Order: sequence, then C-alpha cells, then structure tokens
Amino acid sequence: MFRITRIIVLLFLFFSISLICAGRNLILTVTYNNVPFREDLTTAWGISVFVEGLEESILFDTGGDGSILLANLKKLGINPDEIETVVLSHIHADHVEGLDAFLKKNREVSVYLPSSFPADFKNRIKKKAKEVIPIEKPRKICNNVWTTGELNSTSKEQSLVIDTPKGLVVITGCAHPGVVNIVKFAKALLEKPIYLVLGGFHLISCSEKETREIIRQLKDLNVKKIAPSHCTGERQIEMFKEAWGKDFIDFGCGTSLKISLDNE
Repeated sequence: MFRITRIIVLLFLFFSISLICAGRNLILTVTYNNVPFREDLTTAWGISVFVEGLEESILFDTGGDGSILLANLKKLGINPDEIETVVLSHIHADHVEGLDAFLKKNREVSVYLPSSFPADFKNRIKKKAKEVIPIEKPRKICNNVWTTGELNSTSKEQSLVIDTPKGLVVITGCAHPGVVNIVKFAKALLEKPIYLVLGGFHLISCSEKETREIIRQLKDLNVKKIAPSHCTGERQIEMFKEAWGKDFIDFGCGTSLKISLDNE
C-alpha cells in the first residue's frame, strides 16, 4: 500500500513539474514607438520594448515622453512595479526621456546604461533607482540575456541579446554602430545563429541601393526573422518586408510577439 501511494505521489509531482515547465514563452511587447500598430495606443518618436518570460522582466529603452510611456503601459496591462530591469541603449532623448516618469512609479529597478553616458545623467538616476550599472563591455544581465556592451566610436550604443532555443534574438535601439555590425558581434559573442533582429535600424536616410546591400548582408548572416521599426524608415521597412516575406514581423506600437522557450 505504501509503495502504491509513493508511486502516485511521484507521478503527481512529475506531471505538476511538466505542466509548470511547459509552454514557456519569451514575450516582446512594443510599449513606445513612432510606427503605429494598435490604434488605442499613442505613437511618438522613439522606442521602448518590454521583455518578459525570462529570469528578470526588462524594459529596453523608455521612449521620449514619460507620460506617453506610462499611458501605453497601462493600456497594455503592464504594471511598472513588476519591471525589474531597465536597459538604455544610448543617450538620445527618444530612448531615455521616459525614464524619470517611469522611476516615479518604480524605484526598485536596476538601470543598465552605457558607461559613456554623461556623469550628471548617471548621478541623477542613481538617486532615483535601486542601482545604476554602467556598461562598457559585453555582460550577462541574467540567465540567457546579454548586453553587447558599448559599440561604435562616436554614438556609443548597446544592444540586447537573448539566447533562445530557436537562436539569438537581437534588440537594437537605433543601431548607430550599424545593424550588420551589431548582428555580427552578437553572433560571434555567443557563437549561435541569429533567429530574430528587431528594433530601430537607423536607415531612414539610406538610399534603396544602400538598404539592399544591408539586406543582403543580413541574409548572408542567416537572420531568420526581421522586425525593423522606429528609425528604419517607411520605404526601408517595406524593402525588408519584401525580402523576408512571411518571416517579416510588423513591430509597431503595441505589437506583442511570443517566442517559445521550450526545446523543440
């Protein structure tokens, strides 16, 4: 009788653990963007992406207006108090100006920002956040999440790299170092294939010829899926859509993208 009871308990535990572990998803939600998607959200120049489903919940960039960011978060059902980490890509206003308003709602966050940020900015945020972590070189933020560290010699910028069973997901703010360079760096950093590249690609002033060359290089790097937005440019986004077809993802304000974290 004891043995049967023990077997039943073990089976119960096995199936309970299986249910908990099954169906895990990485969820990427655009909380701020000048590219429209959901009509009930406010669009404005800039970008912010909420990353959940990992060891820590992360807000990548904060857009250019805190009131818009907070209003969009509310409509999306995202509670600022549940965000644990903020990662800022670079110093430009359309990526960092929403931070002060966000910190009024949640001071218990770690803020990862490039070391090259002005001292007065870093000192101001230190008084409002749990901690400020200057980033110069690649660094692991939490399980399966890395920052590239500062790239580029002028407009220094960091991107986020997420390791998934499907391959690497690379999130860019404006891609001032060049989206191809960022992808090459991420691929070499973790020595894994690229599944998805998303965010601002900073191609708005590029010619069609230049854009085609960037598309060719990203194709050569075997980027499976693409989601250009923000400062990429309308025509340029259309060109990416033509090139990737069914593997192109509309990544406007309010888009929510799920990626399975279960081994397939």
